[in-house]
Formats: sequence, structure tokens, C-alpha cells
Amino acid sequence: MISKYLVPLDEVDQARSAHLAFLDGMEERGLLVTAGRQNPPKGGVVVLAVDDEAEARELIAADPYVQGGLAEYTAVGWTPARGALVDYGKP
Repeated sequence: MISKYLVPLDEVDQARSAHLAFLDGMEERGLLVTAGRQNPPKGGVVVLAVDDEAEARELIAADPYVQGGLAEYTAVGWTPARGALVDYGKP
């Protein structure tokens, strides 16, 4: 999921702790692979360990950034073919 901030960064930052707590919860459930802010900070990237786009959209709808109208997400499917994540999630 790739987010785009819809409001100035200072407004996004007011909800950042709630957003990070949301990501912590997904990580605890084994659904979050990695996440981080883009540079420059115009949005972020959240890599989820889910089966399909519908599940990703359902999860991300609970993000405080989305619920507060601060950001929107675009779903992008991705299968690692090389590097550190190539075997992520494989038995």
C-alpha cells in the first residue's frame, strides 16, 4: 500500500502516534512486513503479508490517517523476486 498525504505534514504528524500504534497492532498480528515514510515525506509505504487486495484495503481502512481524511492509499501488488524478502512468508 502506498499512501499519499492529503493535508499538510504538520496535520499528518498530529495523528502519527495513533498511526504508528495501528501499525504496531498489525505487526503483532503478523500482517505487517515493513513500513516507512517516503522521502520527501509526501506519504508512505506499507508492505502487508495478505492474500489479496481486498484484504489489504479492509485492513488499511482502519488506519487513523485514512479515518481522519489525512491520507489515501493505493494498492500495489508485489512479489519479491530477489533480495532479503525473496523468501518472506514461505514455509
